[in-house]
Order: sequence, then structure tokens, then C-alpha cells
Amino acid sequence: MIIYQLGKGIYKIKKRFFNKDITDDDLCEILKKEKPDYVIHQAAQIDVQKSIDNPVFDTKVNILGTVNLLECCRKSGVKKVIYASSAAVYGNPEYLPIDEGHRINPISSYGISKHTAEHYFEVYSQLYDLKYTILRYANVYGIRQDPKGEGGVISIFTDKMLKGKRPVIFGDGNQTRDFVYVKDVAKANLLALERGDNEVVNISTNKPTSINELVEIMNKIMNTSLEPIYTEPRKGDIVHSYLDNKKALDVIGWRPEYSLEDGLREIIEYYRGKYYVEDEVAVGKIRR
Repeated sequence: MIIYQLGKGIYKIKKRFFNKDITDDDLCEILKKEKPDYVIHQAAQIDVQKSIDNPVFDTKVNILGTVNLLECCRKSGVKKVIYASSAAVYGNPEYLPIDEGHRINPISSYGISKHTAEHYFEVYSQLYDLKYTILRYANVYGIRQDPKGEGGVISIFTDKMLKGKRPVIFGDGNQTRDFVYVKDVAKANLLALERGDNEVVNISTNKPTSINELVEIMNKIMNTSLEPIYTEPRKGDIVHSYLDNKKALDVIGWRPEYSLEDGLREIIEYYRGKYYVEDEVAVGKIRR
């Protein structure tokens, strides 16, 4: 069963599908009818800049939407919920890599809303014995990520560079991120269904990559030499971030399998075939 607010990210769905938002009043009726044992909660407002510009909307989706879902889970007898949280809850790090014991100090409305929702899982576990595992994602990327949105720098860069356009970098490009591939993240969610009850776990590669390095790697894979365009840094963006993932191995038995280069090759090949080859727009050839 999939509950999803229909958008550009959906192509062909072979499972039972409900075009719903987690803030919808009739969400509970669906869960009561379907009676799932487990819920994997990925729904969110994920744009940091949008959360700053419109914190009310961010709060409505990420906090109230999550509480609405938890109420529905409680009423329909769900055993456990997996919650997709974010490295944004940590804010600018006091040390690197960031482990789960790091001080919580979000610097955006998005980080606040994701962490506030985490507290509700703790409360629902204490009051109603609803089990949970909170997965704090690093920067997730992969196929089907919307290149027109603001949530994924790799999909945005891929979209531009396949069209022969220069990628735009906010700041000097020396800021670092921890890029983890979506297939690895999906595996972490599956493992967490039966492990890591009531735990908070980082899902990451434990490896920092600067945005400048990212462009270099993508140019190499695409066999291009597109120089980035540098512009002003954005409010709410963390300068350096990469997460310690040791607890993920200890608690849910997870470790990432994709290197950044392997993941980039897969996503570039996917977008080239999906959107650009038919229009004969894509540039370069993928280097193996």
C-alpha cells in the first residue's frame, strides 16, 4: 500500500495506491481499512529555503502531518513506524563526523520541524506502545529525484549538465555534504522494520564531499568540462556536514554499498535515457 500526494515523482505504480496527503482528514479511514502492520513515513516538506520563506506550511506538513499520521497508526493498530528524519536537526556541527549524540541545534525551520516530529514518536511509544525507528538521513540522491525541485543538488546538477549548462553553486563550493544513494537508504528502511526499535540512527556514508569535488566527479563521468557558476550562499544552509554511521551497523545491520561514483553513474545514465536521449540533448559519454 502506498499513500502519496501525486506529483512528478510517480511513474508506474504496481501496488495499491492512494493519492492522499498526510494532512488529510480521511487518512485514518484508509489505514483502518488496509490495517498495515508497519508504516514507513517518508512524506515531508523537504525544501530548506521554502521552510524559511513559509514556516507555517513547513510546520503544517512536517509536524501536524506527522501527528495526524501517528494518530491514524494508533487507531488502526500499526505495530511500528519508520520515520525519515534529517541531518538538518543537528545544525552546524560542533565536531565531525556527527554522531547521534551530537547536540540538536537546527538553523532552519525545516530542521526544527523534523526534530519536533521526532519527539512525538517518543511520546506515542511511551503512551501507546507504538514502536518506531528514526532514521536521520544525510543527503539522499538517486533516480526519480525531481531535478526541478530544490531538495537534491545532484539531480539539479545532472539536469543542467546533461543539457550542457553550467551548474550553479551557492557559496564558494567548499561546503561539504554526505551523499548517500537512495537504494542504500531503501535497504536501511527495510532492515529497520524488524530491528532498532525505539532507536535513532544516522543513515550516511561517513564520507564528506565538497560541492566543488562533486562537480569534478560529474564532469569526469560525463566526459565534460563545465565550470560552475558561483553565487551568494543561501540562508539556512549548513557549511559542513557528514554523519557517523557506526550505530547503523550495530543496531540495524546496515552499511552503504554504493560509492558516490557508482551512484552518480547510475543516476546520470537513468536521466540521460529517461529525459534527454529522445530529444538528442544530452552531452558527453559516460566513462566507465
